[in-house]
Amino acid sequence: MAKAPVTESLFISGSQGVLQAILDVPESALVNKVGIVCHPHPQHQGTMLNKVVHTLARALNDLHIPVLRFNFRGVGKSAGDYANGEGEIEDVVAVADYVSQRWPDADVWLGGFSFGAVVAARAAVQIGPQQLVTIAPAINILGEKLAEQPKMPWLIVHGDADEIVPVDDVKAWVDKLESGPELVLLPGTGHFFHGHLVDLRQTLVASLNGPLGLMN
Repeated sequence: MAKAPVTESLFISGSQGVLQAILDVPESALVNKVGIVCHPHPQHQGTMLNKVVHTLARALNDLHIPVLRFNFRGVGKSAGDYANGEGEIEDVVAVADYVSQRWPDADVWLGGFSFGAVVAARAAVQIGPQQLVTIAPAINILGEKLAEQPKMPWLIVHGDADEIVPVDDVKAWVDKLESGPELVLLPGTGHFFHGHLVDLRQTLVASLNGPLGLMN
């Protein structure tokens, strides 16, 4: 069994003050990739400790990628106040800037869950990560604001029994996108992946370890 990653607590400078973050570094970590993971809605108890966020971080760790999870402005010990998804994009950019300074030669893998998935997709246009991963993107909240489609490899994972963001809405949204994003549906799975976190982790590792991700 692989050892648990080494965890470092840190604070990153953002436009409204510091952003609280956790860096998880797996054993035999790659030096050319760093993951950034965005959490669900700040006004609905979303934090970097969310179970789906943790699962995405561990999936990337399974692929030997260090991962930065962080709290959006106004969450936990992060400064500032909720900013309707707009200021939160600034937070992602600030974290990406930190990554580029600490690991100047590393490619960024950017991901998020629910609210954080859409914020990540919107921020990806500015950041230009090597890989984008969006889990159960809350398109019913922020999807209409995705004015420009990210052009990098993009994995979308959604439960086909999602009670918050209907799967048919996500299918229709993906169909409107230009070709490129891969949509993977997990059967019998709700928005919060209760009872399916292991399935989610395995799906992420299998999808990202193939032609879509690491083999590129």
